[in-house]
Amino acid sequence: MVEREVEVLNRAGIHARPAALIVKIANRYSSNLYIEKDRMKINGKSIMGIITLGAAYKSRLTISTEGSDEQEAADAIAQLFLNRFEE
Repeated sequence: MVEREVEVLNRAGIHARPAALIVKIANRYSSNLYIEKDRMKINGKSIMGIITLGAAYKSRLTISTEGSDEQEAADAIAQLFLNRFEE
Protein backbone atom coordinates (compact mmCIF):
# COMPACT_ATOMS: atom_id res chain seq x y z
CA MET A 1 0.00 0.00 0.00
CA VAL A 2 1.19 3.50 -0.89
CA GLU A 3 -0.09 6.53 1.03
CA ARG A 4 0.32 10.19 0.15
CA GLU A 5 -0.77 13.41 1.80
CA VAL A 6 -2.14 15.90 -0.73
CA GLU A 7 -3.62 19.37 -0.51
CA VAL A 8 -6.41 20.87 -2.60
CA LEU A 9 -4.72 23.83 -4.29
CA ASN A 10 -7.44 25.04 -6.65
CA ARG A 11 -9.70 27.76 -5.22
CA ALA A 12 -12.98 26.02 -6.12
CA GLY A 13 -12.09 22.84 -4.23
CA ILE A 14 -13.09 19.44 -5.49
CA HIS A 15 -16.33 19.82 -7.44
CA ALA A 16 -17.70 17.72 -10.33
CA ARG A 17 -14.94 18.40 -12.85
CA PRO A 18 -11.97 17.63 -10.56
CA ALA A 19 -13.83 14.57 -9.23
CA ALA A 20 -14.30 13.33 -12.79
CA LEU A 21 -10.58 13.85 -13.50
CA ILE A 22 -9.62 11.88 -10.40
CA VAL A 23 -11.87 9.00 -11.45
CA LYS A 24 -10.59 9.13 -15.03
CA ILE A 25 -6.97 8.86 -13.88
CA ALA A 26 -7.77 6.25 -11.20
CA ASN A 27 -9.50 4.00 -13.73
CA ARG A 28 -6.31 3.81 -15.81
CA TYR A 29 -4.86 1.63 -13.07
CA SER A 30 -5.91 -1.73 -11.68
CA SER A 31 -5.02 -0.69 -8.13
CA ASN A 32 -7.69 0.37 -5.69
CA LEU A 33 -7.69 4.06 -4.75
CA TYR A 34 -9.06 5.46 -1.51
CA ILE A 35 -9.26 9.08 -0.42
CA GLU A 36 -9.65 10.05 3.22
CA LYS A 37 -10.65 13.35 4.81
CA ASP A 38 -11.54 13.80 8.48
CA ARG A 39 -11.77 10.03 9.02
CA MET A 40 -14.19 9.67 6.08
CA LYS A 41 -12.71 7.17 3.62
CA ILE A 42 -14.19 6.78 0.14
CA ASN A 43 -13.52 4.87 -3.05
CA GLY A 44 -11.46 7.13 -5.31
CA LYS A 45 -13.07 5.60 -8.39
CA SER A 46 -16.51 6.97 -7.43
CA ILE A 47 -17.39 10.51 -8.53
CA MET A 48 -20.20 10.78 -5.99
CA GLY A 49 -17.96 9.51 -3.21
CA ILE A 50 -15.31 12.10 -4.01
CA ILE A 51 -17.84 14.94 -4.12
CA THR A 52 -19.31 13.91 -0.74
CA LEU A 53 -15.92 14.54 0.89
CA GLY A 54 -16.59 18.26 0.59
CA ALA A 55 -12.91 19.01 0.00
CA ALA A 56 -12.48 22.78 -0.19
CA TYR A 57 -9.44 24.91 -0.96
CA LYS A 58 -6.48 24.01 1.29
CA SER A 59 -8.13 20.78 2.51
CA ARG A 60 -5.60 18.09 3.35
CA LEU A 61 -6.43 14.59 2.14
CA THR A 62 -4.77 11.21 2.35
CA ILE A 63 -4.74 9.12 -0.80
CA SER A 64 -3.90 5.44 -0.63
CA THR A 65 -3.46 2.97 -3.42
CA GLU A 66 -3.24 -0.79 -3.23
CA GLY A 67 -2.49 -3.21 -6.04
CA SER A 68 -0.01 -4.21 -8.70
CA ASP A 69 0.50 -0.66 -10.01
CA GLU A 70 -0.04 1.21 -6.75
CA GLN A 71 3.07 3.39 -7.01
CA GLU A 72 2.19 4.63 -10.51
CA ALA A 73 -1.42 5.27 -9.50
CA ALA A 74 -0.40 7.24 -6.40
CA ASP A 75 2.08 9.30 -8.44
CA ALA A 76 -0.54 10.13 -11.09
CA ILE A 77 -3.20 11.19 -8.57
CA ALA A 78 -0.73 13.24 -6.51
CA GLN A 79 0.42 15.00 -9.70
CA LEU A 80 -3.20 15.85 -10.54
CA PHE A 81 -3.52 17.61 -7.17
CA LEU A 82 -0.24 19.48 -7.73
CA ASN A 83 -1.47 20.62 -11.15
CA ARG A 84 -4.63 22.04 -9.54
CA PHE A 85 -6.78 19.68 -11.62
CA GLU A 86 -5.65 21.51 -14.75
CA GLU A 87 -7.73 24.57 -13.83
